[in-house]
Amino acid sequence: MKIGDLARETGVSVRLLRYYEEQGLLVSERAGGGHRRYAADAAAVVRHIRTLLAAGLPTRVIRDLLPCVAGDGPELEPCVIDHLREQLGGLDERISGLQEARTALASLLETTERAGVGG
Repeated sequence: MKIGDLARETGVSVRLLRYYEEQGLLVSERAGGGHRRYAADAAAVVRHIRTLLAAGLPTRVIRDLLPCVAGDGPELEPCVIDHLREQLGGLDERISGLQEARTALASLLETTERAGVGG
């Protein structure tokens, strides 16, 4: 499958497909003239990549998880459960940090607005 065909089938830009390839997430072979050719399952691989990205996983983690994809759906082999839990814990920590920053910013805004009204 040519890169343009893969882009049309998946709704992912050619530029992004090249990026996935640079990151080691997608594999192509070079045909005559240097054109990229992708295997028949490339569209499914791209869908898996998009699902894992939507789950907040970075490409370096996705590269490690892709070989563990089970079937056509977003399921992964059970051997990656600890890794997924670790990623979820990291997201929870970032969310907590963002909530703390939001509270501090809201307090700063409130204080500044009060000072502006009375000043």
